[in-house]
Amino acid sequence: MNRPAFRVKPGRPYPLGANWDGRGVNFALFSANAERVELCLFEPRGRKEIGRLFLPECSNGVWHGYLPEVGPGQRYGYRVHGPYQPEQGHRFNPNKLLLDPYAKQLHGEIRWTDAHYGYIAGSSRADLSFDRRDNAFAMPKCVVVDTAFTWSGDRGRQVPWPKTVIYELHVRGFTRQREQLPRTLRGTFAGLAHEDTVAYLKSLGITTVELMPIQAFADDRFLVRRGLVNYWGYSPLNFFAPQQRYLSQADIKEFKTAVLRLHDAGIEVLLDVVYNHTAEADEMGPTLSFRGIDNASYYRLDPENPRRYLDYSGCGNTLDLTHPRVLQMVMDSLRYWVAEMHVDGFRFDLASALCRENDAFDLGCGFLDTIGQDPVLARAKLIAEPWDTGYGGYQLGNYPAGWAEWNDKARDIIRRFWRGDAGSLGELARRLHGSGDLFEKGNRGTWASINYVTSHDGFTLADLVSYAQRYNHANGDENRDGHAHTLSCNYGIEGQADELKDLRRRMRRNMLATLLLAQGTPMLCAGDEMGRTQQGNNNAYCQDNNLSWLDWSGNDEAAFTEFVRRLISLRRDHQLLRRTRFKHGAWISPTTGFPDLAWFSPEGLAMEPKDWEDPRARCLGLLLAADVPAGEHDETLFMVFNADRNALSIRTPKALIPASWQCLLDTFEPSRPRGTLCVHAGEVFQAEPRSLYVFQLT
Repeated sequence: MNRPAFRVKPGRPYPLGANWDGRGVNFALFSANAERVELCLFEPRGRKEIGRLFLPECSNGVWHGYLPEVGPGQRYGYRVHGPYQPEQGHRFNPNKLLLDPYAKQLHGEIRWTDAHYGYIAGSSRADLSFDRRDNAFAMPKCVVVDTAFTWSGDRGRQVPWPKTVIYELHVRGFTRQREQLPRTLRGTFAGLAHEDTVAYLKSLGITTVELMPIQAFADDRFLVRRGLVNYWGYSPLNFFAPQQRYLSQADIKEFKTAVLRLHDAGIEVLLDVVYNHTAEADEMGPTLSFRGIDNASYYRLDPENPRRYLDYSGCGNTLDLTHPRVLQMVMDSLRYWVAEMHVDGFRFDLASALCRENDAFDLGCGFLDTIGQDPVLARAKLIAEPWDTGYGGYQLGNYPAGWAEWNDKARDIIRRFWRGDAGSLGELARRLHGSGDLFEKGNRGTWASINYVTSHDGFTLADLVSYAQRYNHANGDENRDGHAHTLSCNYGIEGQADELKDLRRRMRRNMLATLLLAQGTPMLCAGDEMGRTQQGNNNAYCQDNNLSWLDWSGNDEAAFTEFVRRLISLRRDHQLLRRTRFKHGAWISPTTGFPDLAWFSPEGLAMEPKDWEDPRARCLGLLLAADVPAGEHDETLFMVFNADRNALSIRTPKALIPASWQCLLDTFEPSRPRGTLCVHAGEVFQAEPRSLYVFQLT
């Protein structure tokens, strides 16, 4: 059978990628150091190559050509010719089929073979050897797409930061066992878009879902050899294409439909994005895309030995965002997901690695400057994981105005305080205040602090109160992986224990209540509202099974789920819990005499230095008063955080006017009807052991 004849015209250098214009497809690929670039075309199954053409033009490092005979659905890849000189940073090998960094969809999966490596695996010369085997048979293929979609006027949700409640979820794990969904939709974007899924999310009261990585990623070879997969997705292959296993019909419109359905329900969509490294690992890793296209441009190389990579990700390599074309790729990717896919923002994994200039974190780096002035991204939420694995990478509180940051200090003190650790009061107060010590500088608001107790990385909330040690044996690393410093507590018995259920549920309520009552932006981890357990595994990155999937079958946690709904509703109903600016007690209410913020001891007195420093103290009172003129609605809230193992007598703050404190929330008796506990201002009530209370002045 004869191959079809393809005509290739010069085309244009912009936009990069494969772009269909209704008549044909323009192909454009950046490679500053290549000598030639071949475009390889494949039949629909991606198995047989049907055409190979050299891109005829190169403009400013961009190789390009136009094919009038092809259109959406065309499978393709590249072979790039150039020097194979690892000592100089060049690793071109035209025997390797490469993925287009700008591909909008992929077809097929990586089938691991030694042919994927640019060098001869096992050679005594290691990566200095040269492998001549063709790997196309085992590579995914890029797909030309038609981006047309009917958005019905959708422009995104743009939930104000003070009203935002984030819910971090895994697309596959969240819907994989949801029996209300058709089997074919479980674990996919279509399952996320299903009316049952959307209804559940809306019923919780969350405003924003943060999807764990959905950009195309690889199942690392060492995991496949163990019979595992890269479940979390932090091993990116491509920054434009959705992960194939999350598509039920191999059509990217499925993701757009999910976004549209969530937007229709008033829910924002954020993406957890990984621009700090790729799946190609270190110098002994495979050649799948960037390495074979232009290794010296895409990656940070050791200037003293360009054969080696600078690794700020802990995954073997770091993308070089100081290179203008690499920075352009990241920005093009972000704009694509906002403008074309209608997502509402991003959480940047190991964001400090993106902000390094001359190997040091730099507020004036190209990435922050470029993203800060971009008109498309001006409306997007931007969240930094404010650290990386390199020296000087921990930068919590140092990102510019407009950015929010994951606050691990809030996570740790909430765990430590409720565990009963001594000397926790001062740190707890700083985090309840919204971490003004970190975020008030530079005119940043309280919302910049993303507060959380748990996330995908670490124990679930249920495991946090059930295990003192990690149990990661299923990962295949002899339980050496994952965090050893968990700040968890098993309350006397390791693992599941029926006799401790009530206490453990109360501790879970305490921690989530502290999270939702703190100033800042709260983030919940999916499944914590229903007691999800990973059986003590605190690093389930490779567990695509019942260990990670949400179990929707049980109903013994229905009351706890309802408590979480009440918490979110409480935060939504009281603006005092959603302040945008930091208060310091400078304003005094003319009606009640209460300052806008005050801290109290159990005796009802203002906290003094000796109270903060008392290692035996495990109870703290917090008062918030609205700073409004006299005569207007003057709301006041009083909260008691009692981590003591004993019941304590708490004297409530006394107002200038006759008033009472009405209980809105009680974690010891969570079903207590509102108003059944009411205390005259200035009088005493009994705070039960390890409990939290919220009162409103009436």
